[in-house]
Amino acid sequence: MNNTAFITGASNGIGYELAYLFAKNKTNLVLAARSKDKLDSMAEDIKTKFGVSVKAYANDISSLINCEEIYSDIKKENIRIDFLVNNAGFGNYGFFTDTDLQKELEMINLNIIALTYFTKVFATDMKQRGSGKILNVSSTAAFQPGPLMAVYYATKAYVQSFSEAIANELKESNVIVTALCPGPTESGFQSAAQLNNVKLFTERKLPTSAEVAKFGYDAMMKGKTVAVHGLLNKIGALGARFAPRKLLVKAVRKIQETRDR
Repeated sequence: MNNTAFITGASNGIGYELAYLFAKNKTNLVLAARSKDKLDSMAEDIKTKFGVSVKAYANDISSLINCEEIYSDIKKENIRIDFLVNNAGFGNYGFFTDTDLQKELEMINLNIIALTYFTKVFATDMKQRGSGKILNVSSTAAFQPGPLMAVYYATKAYVQSFSEAIANELKESNVIVTALCPGPTESGFQSAAQLNNVKLFTERKLPTSAEVAKFGYDAMMKGKTVAVHGLLNKIGALGARFAPRKLLVKAVRKIQETRDR
């Protein structure tokens, strides 16, 4: 019997590429994303190409009720989740006092609450049977405060700390938890977060979502706890641990500014 992977935020970017990677390796899929049309098209394409089963949930998982309904349905269908990928998330750009509160509360719900809920229920199931792997998509943003994206950076700091802590707790249960930390990546993320003119995204060649997805997939399969993609990102993450905090925040502010500043 094939294993099954549950992937959130599966219709775009890293989540999309991960779905194809799992399917290529004969893993059945359970996918969640907001866009029903994209999910349905994707599901048909994957089933045709790889012959695996695909179940799709076109749900807004920034709502905890929707998360609970998805988990309840998976249990009702007797689907065993062997791989959990918490990929869904988004950012928002601007001064905190100017940005939209409702959007930021939705971001917290998606980036933190949905991720925590799915990790809780599926990690508990995995621990009981003594096997399973979890990939939480964190970010290099997790390693320092982020002026002009204050809430987003803070949500990723949570994801990072949470993932490393439970990786330690679950170590003896044969359940692997990996925090994938991409830097800026070619995807729909920057457009959605209004980052197309920000220096962080315009002054370097960005890796593709496919490259980051493959790196994260391999890191999870190897049992790594923290996987920072790219040499410059590794250096930056390490440097953030030792740099004076005041200077670090100033440096992040500078690269977060737009090119016309």
